[in-house]
Amino acid sequence: MSRFIKAAVALLCAAASCTLLAAPPYANVGRSATPQEVAAWDIDVRPDFKGLPKGSGSVVKGMEVWEGKCASCHGTFGESNEVFTPIVGGTSKEDVKSGRVASLRDNKQPQRTTMMKVATVSTLWDYINRAMPWTAPKSLTTEEVYAVTAYILNMAEVVPDDFVLSDRNIADVQARMPNRNGMTQAHGMWEVKGKADVRSTACMSNCGEVKLRSELPAAARNVHGDLSAQNRSFGAVRGVDTTQPSPTAALVGKAPVAAGAPASAVAAAAAAPAKASAGASAQALAKQNACMACHGVGNKIVGPALRDIAAKYKGDAGAAQRLAGKVKAGSSGAWGPVPMPAQAHLKDEDIAAIVGWILDGAK
Repeated sequence: MSRFIKAAVALLCAAASCTLLAAPPYANVGRSATPQEVAAWDIDVRPDFKGLPKGSGSVVKGMEVWEGKCASCHGTFGESNEVFTPIVGGTSKEDVKSGRVASLRDNKQPQRTTMMKVATVSTLWDYINRAMPWTAPKSLTTEEVYAVTAYILNMAEVVPDDFVLSDRNIADVQARMPNRNGMTQAHGMWEVKGKADVRSTACMSNCGEVKLRSELPAAARNVHGDLSAQNRSFGAVRGVDTTQPSPTAALVGKAPVAAGAPASAVAAAAAAPAKASAGASAQALAKQNACMACHGVGNKIVGPALRDIAAKYKGDAGAAQRLAGKVKAGSSGAWGPVPMPAQAHLKDEDIAAIVGWILDGAK
């Protein structure tokens, strides 16, 4: 009998093994990416111009796109404003010849601009293509990206006014970049001494106390308003709420968290006031649609403070309708030379809610 049982068990095990081996793969768990999905993700342009799509764009077309979608943040001539650093400036015709920007060495330029630092025109094209405009990244057509790149190069006196930038002549433009010879690989990012440390065995538990080594000075913390409200609503990364005290300053004289406490405790204590001050739905709409990228609640950023707008139109019965029209169609001149781009993508009821919240004092 025991031999019979053993034989039966062996047969059952063999049958089970065959069943497992013959079982189909898990259903609905992953698949190969389609060529279209890969193409949508694989958009980087290398310094050798691999990945650059075919196309072209003129300086004249670039000026039109710039004035409509770029100038409000970067200035009419790339000189920028109080929030964004300048794109153009600090380069000369001699720099175009030599490929090294003299003002990077003599420090005569008060502020370093994009054209002073960037070594490859592919970097300029790639960043504009994937990240601009600020409120609608990846919305520019290939022609518009070529055109805006050409216009920036024209403002920097790298290409003439009648130039048309294309995939066929972009290598020639690279040979005229003011800082093309200024990039170095003699640093730790490029020069790995020995074997790269990709399998670290560093301890990641019981690490002891976590201490802040440096932070933004309190006087400068909220100079440009709430940074967490100025990030475009694209992706998961958000800035710090600078209207609130820093984690260390908020805890001075309070018992719940001591100096040098674990980072998780500090973060939890700092997040509490942010949760308590969660805005109403209209304020959430304003943040979601990047209104807060240009308008602080109580301070000017690119455009006027929202509470200044409320004060200006206080008691004006027709203000809501007029402001809603300006938001929808765009406007300029009321608060200075920087235009407000049209927000035609917003629903009328959302615009009405945002405008109502503003006129009520942006509470």
